[in-house]
Amino acid sequence: MKKYFLALLCVFVLLSQAVAEDTITYNKELDGFDYPFKVSTFNFDSQKKNLKMRYMDIGNKDTEKVIVLLHGKNFSGYYWESVANDLLQRKYRVIIPDQIGFGKSSKPDFYQYSFGQLALNTKSLLDNLHIKKIDLVGHSMGGMLATTFAVNYPQSVNKLILINPIGLENYGKYVQFKDVNFFYKRELAKTLDKARAYQKKNYYDGKWSSEYEKLLVPLKGMLAGEDWKIVAWNNALTYGPIFSENIVDRLSQIQSKTFLIIGTRDKTGPGRGWKKDGVTRKLGEYNMLGKNAKNTIKDSTLIELPGLGHMPQYENYDAFIQAFHQAIDE
Repeated sequence: MKKYFLALLCVFVLLSQAVAEDTITYNKELDGFDYPFKVSTFNFDSQKKNLKMRYMDIGNKDTEKVIVLLHGKNFSGYYWESVANDLLQRKYRVIIPDQIGFGKSSKPDFYQYSFGQLALNTKSLLDNLHIKKIDLVGHSMGGMLATTFAVNYPQSVNKLILINPIGLENYGKYVQFKDVNFFYKRELAKTLDKARAYQKKNYYDGKWSSEYEKLLVPLKGMLAGEDWKIVAWNNALTYGPIFSENIVDRLSQIQSKTFLIIGTRDKTGPGRGWKKDGVTRKLGEYNMLGKNAKNTIKDSTLIELPGLGHMPQYENYDAFIQAFHQAIDE
């Protein structure tokens, strides 16, 4: 009887743990979700708002080797963990900000998002840390931001590294303009299953793994939390600069040595579902977009990763980090 009771108790504990994991909730600033390194806060005023920009600042504070990692739209700073650990071994000081509207940073009730504004916020953070020169890395939407930063503050950037950046084609030329309400409704309708299906199809060539699933934990918790509407609103607002700012025109203005690390299987094409009437262009052809960008950016090197998609740093870390080492070491 005692053994039977203990067995039932074990089953109850396991079921309780499973339920707890299933009902995980996070607020709009991801309280309770642990980042891989200590998170600090930069308080600043912008657009008549008191904002908190969260960031990780790791490594030797006295080194001149400083690198900044800019996240994409569907993630925040936490997904840079493996790359950051590699950079620490190479004696870099690594700065990883969550942009306003993302991750642990403030989610305003309204904010006029632009890559110029986000670049200024990032520059203000670096000024506050008394950092003058950086190597700058941007992935996905972070590539649009990194390009803007490099053009706006050329004296601050030693080297620019773009990893499957979006913005290598002018979306406004090919897709219909949509009111922010359009994106807000889409965000409100988002589910974990939809997000997983999208990433599985578009990022990982139909494959899935426990490592990919871990990246969805923050979204899972925020979807279940009471703040999802304000998170969804900020998610919607941040589509604005993607479709209204032409980063292609800025590529020729880059003065820094630039490396393009491109998974050539990538087909990410924001707005392909609502192209303008008569537009036949296929958006997101990265096997060509990388080459076009290389030909436009004056001092640039293209490193192609055949067979990899939008998330090469997760899909095949070994192949990615070899290309990344080439970029940071040259």
